[in-house]
Amino acid sequence: MKIGIDASRAFGKERTGTEEYSYQLIKNFAMMDTSCHQIFLYARKNSLINFDLPDNFQLKIISTDRFWTQIGLASEMMMNKPNILFIPSYAIPQIHPSKTIVTIHGLEYRYCPECYSWKERFILELNTRSSVKWASKIITPSESAKRDLIKFYKVDADKIKVVYHGTSSIKHQASSIKHQNKEIFNILFIGRIEKRKNLVNLIRAFEIFKNNIQYPISNIQLILAGKSGFGFSMIKREIQKSLYSKDIILKNYITEEEKNKLYKNADLFILPSFYEGFGLPVLEAMSYGLPVICSNVSSLPEVAGGAALLVNPNNPKEIAEAMKKVFGDDDLRKKMIEKGFENMKKFSWEKCARETMNVLLNC
Repeated sequence: MKIGIDASRAFGKERTGTEEYSYQLIKNFAMMDTSCHQIFLYARKNSLINFDLPDNFQLKIISTDRFWTQIGLASEMMMNKPNILFIPSYAIPQIHPSKTIVTIHGLEYRYCPECYSWKERFILELNTRSSVKWASKIITPSESAKRDLIKFYKVDADKIKVVYHGTSSIKHQASSIKHQNKEIFNILFIGRIEKRKNLVNLIRAFEIFKNNIQYPISNIQLILAGKSGFGFSMIKREIQKSLYSKDIILKNYITEEEKNKLYKNADLFILPSFYEGFGLPVLEAMSYGLPVICSNVSSLPEVAGGAALLVNPNNPKEIAEAMKKVFGDDDLRKKMIEKGFENMKKFSWEKCARETMNVLLNC
């Protein structure tokens, strides 16, 4: 069997959500026994692969710079069509095998259209409509995303398979916070710095929290780390006008090493998004023994699995109250950390890859 995989997002220098998903899947496919199949990885030029590929894997560089999918990948499909094509993120080329599987990560632009430019909304809508029509099977990372596809695009439920994303199986040492002996309390957000992540309300919640704490810690910081996205300038303005702007640390794109350091030095992780198709940072934070606060919408309750405090993303006071609970209650924090480690057992990249390959071979 000839299996083609769109690897255009997997091997760039800066990986975020869908890039990390593509990278981890391919890396774990390479560790599986797929020797009875030929696997072709369609990648962009200057791709950087930092793991070994088995003999049955072949890297095919498609050098097209613009319209990579609809010109470059489509041309490859016309000349050398595999038996099965897997697209890890949204866009299927017009020319494709009859057995084509696509992962649709979520419908953020439907629930939060004001968080995208008109051009981004148009492209996402066009790609999603085409993909749900052309795909022989659709993978979603959550039951929530599956329900959204059925709701907005009338997709047959039998056509959709839920395969959860993974996370590291490593349990990092949980920090034991004793406020009277600690000079810094770090509240961490990792993700794209954009409007959809609801960072304006997070900044306002941080102000409310700082105004109401009753513990003698000299330095409580909010750290926002990630690449800038739509609405970045609005978020930056909110930081600048905040009463506690000096305590809000804004970091641009971070390396894996820098991300690990941030998680290790954090005391609380928060993801207050308006919508997430999965919400991988929730699991990453739990793997570092961090208590987690996240929104009570979309896939986040499903992924958090009862281990996080859930909040209304539109209510800064509620977000601040959750911060106060975690900050002031050692027993609560300990229980959340334990539940987080237990929740992690449901997710791994090895399991994600195995279930994904099963979908490919049985479509």
